[in-house]
Amino acid sequence: MPGRRLAKSAAAAAALLTMGVAAACGGGDGDDRGTAPATPPTATGTAESPSAAPTNMKFQSDIKKVTARDLPHSWREGCPVEPADLRMIEMTYWGFDDRPHTGGRLVVNESAAEELVPVFEKLYEMRYPIARMEPVDKYDGSDFDSIEANNTSAFNCRQATGSGSWSQHAYGLAIDINPCQNPYVSADGSIAHPDCVKYGDRDLDEPGMIHAGDAVVDAFADIGWGWGGTWTGAKDYQHFSSNGR
Repeated sequence: MPGRRLAKSAAAAAALLTMGVAAACGGGDGDDRGTAPATPPTATGTAESPSAAPTNMKFQSDIKKVTARDLPHSWREGCPVEPADLRMIEMTYWGFDDRPHTGGRLVVNESAAEELVPVFEKLYEMRYPIARMEPVDKYDGSDFDSIEANNTSAFNCRQATGSGSWSQHAYGLAIDINPCQNPYVSADGSIAHPDCVKYGDRDLDEPGMIHAGDAVVDAFADIGWGWGGTWTGAKDYQHFSSNGR
């Protein structure tokens, strides 16, 4: 009968729809590895993962001027530099998923922008992985939250850790790279971010870590920038700056 045939067709369609939804949600016993994440499962930031680009993409960069509107949380009146003294480097970078990523943004001092581009081009060509690269304004200017997201960043108008003087970040003359894999270690050996504690063991050799004499340290040394991993007392393995502090 027509009514019975219609009922059977509707049931079949519903069954097919259910199977499709289950497959989309990873149901079943098949291999469901999915796509590798752009960032390693270390820090607990809430920012979305950056988008991957074709693996044959060449390094690209662009230096742009910024205004106070671009820096709503990282800059304020009384900072040691004006927005006009800063530049935004937009560039590609290599991710932890072993793919290029577009949309990297680093705010630095205008005086250092041109010389920093070749440094990051070297890192890109050696496929040194970077988890993400966003201005700290994405995290309302919070250095802590930026580290929790394992974010590589530069300018932030703040005081140096444990000091009453301006950080080199406040001048746009310091960069923190993969701050979870390369944590700030206090003189007593403590690390403020629980997910990053294991990287206090610098004998580890894992992706994104920076070690004395490696190609990352050498790339910054080529432009005269020093590394916080050489400090006495506290160590700042993520930190590179124009004056070594």
